[in-house]
Amino acid sequence: YYMLNKPMGVITASRDERHDTVLELFPAELRRGLFAVGRLDKDTEGLLLITNDGSLAHRLLSPVKHVPKTYLVHTKKPVTSQMCEKLEAGVEIGDETPTAPAKTKLLSDTDCGLLLTITEGRFHQVKRMLQAVGNEVVYLKRLSMGALVLDETLSKGSWRALTEEEKAQLGV
Repeated sequence: YYMLNKPMGVITASRDERHDTVLELFPAELRRGLFAVGRLDKDTEGLLLITNDGSLAHRLLSPVKHVPKTYLVHTKKPVTSQMCEKLEAGVEIGDETPTAPAKTKLLSDTDCGLLLTITEGRFHQVKRMLQAVGNEVVYLKRLSMGALVLDETLSKGSWRALTEEEKAQLGV
């Protein structure tokens, strides 16, 4: 069980012919059997759980479990309270159903940012949600997934084993 601070420019895959992958950030002797729990886009950074535990991955990713994932989002235009209200109600992003209600918290140090917590993991979901309310994501970083919170002392591209307390919080 490893926590990775995924940098931009690296893809969430086990192997790729053209791009660096998150597993290539680990020594070769540790990679065997490991995979990323969920995905982060190439241009998104932040928390990624790397493991060989398929049942844990299923618990964290299953849509029926509603595991919250919190993102730091910087936007092209100021985020308004009306935008937050729409995000909190659920928005149409071009799929069969609207998104589940999100939680929002405007950042106090900028008017072009917020913390967004979602419980789904649809393709480019955060970007599509902001687009649906008339804005555009310019920076995206996952800060937490369920009880697991990104260790801010980890530099981009660095990883560490989960602590016993973190594993217990995840139920392993």
